[in-house]
Amino acid sequence: MLEMNYAHASMEPRLEIRHLRLVAAVSEVQSMTRAAQRLHLTQSALSHQLHDAEERLGLPLFLRVNRKMVLTPAGQKLLDSARRVLHELQSTEDQILGLQGPAGTIRVSTECYTCYHWLPPVLRVFQQKFPNVEVRIEAEATPRPLVALLEGKLEVAVVSSEPHDRRIQLQPLFEDELAVVLPPRHRLAKQKWIRPRDLAQERLLIYPPRRESTLLKVLAASGFEPRAVQEIPLTEAIIELVRAGMGIGLLARWAIAPRVHSGELVARPLTKSGIHRRWSAATLQAERAPEYLAQFLTLLKQTIPGKRNRTPA
Repeated sequence: MLEMNYAHASMEPRLEIRHLRLVAAVSEVQSMTRAAQRLHLTQSALSHQLHDAEERLGLPLFLRVNRKMVLTPAGQKLLDSARRVLHELQSTEDQILGLQGPAGTIRVSTECYTCYHWLPPVLRVFQQKFPNVEVRIEAEATPRPLVALLEGKLEVAVVSSEPHDRRIQLQPLFEDELAVVLPPRHRLAKQKWIRPRDLAQERLLIYPPRRESTLLKVLAASGFEPRAVQEIPLTEAIIELVRAGMGIGLLARWAIAPRVHSGELVARPLTKSGIHRRWSAATLQAERAPEYLAQFLTLLKQTIPGKRNRTPA
């Protein structure tokens, strides 16, 4: 047993990877000072490692000639081996990381709270393909997603407005329609479409901030003001208040499709031609964007609700 243990111990390499990197660095720059900087070590630490390697081998690896570090025959032989080993190690590490896929973070926000409802299916499919890429929804950027994009706080902003900055590029996603949402027994539910003046005496439920409300802008352009306005940040809350007869909302047809199909709600166009939006994915102009970001944008376009948003009222 003792002989077997001794034989096994004698086969253990005397040097470590750090020693191989040391020999490669010192031989390349021929200076302990510059090699220490390259390896992010102090010169004394590097000198200690070199002394340790030479002591383990029982031979000098370098000689000082005219202030330069010159390899000995033993050092040259070790350098040849070190280069092969370090190259093989790097190649293996790259292959292993390649099996895991690229890593990174995509921060996303939208211009409308309703849009967050169709993001989860996108995220599930994307993270199956890119498990090491984190997709983070930045809901606090919803009021001003383009500003957040320009400030470097987002990678993607899903917007319906046109940016006025050449640093931003747009990729078209889908179109949808905003519809007036009513309880089935509401006096306006029998109309084929809703006129702005029909809403002048109603309590309107809108997303904050008030100044950016599409519904209020349409009424103002027609010269009407609503009787009352309540700002509600959550789509579900607007839907429940409409169901309870506590007000009228303006929501994307695809967002209320299940409730319309079940008869819980009625959706009618606002104005005869309706209110339509064109959505795009806004990103910053970049020479080389990560491949996973391009894949995320493609998936957005394939998974968005625009292909199924024509819901019968």
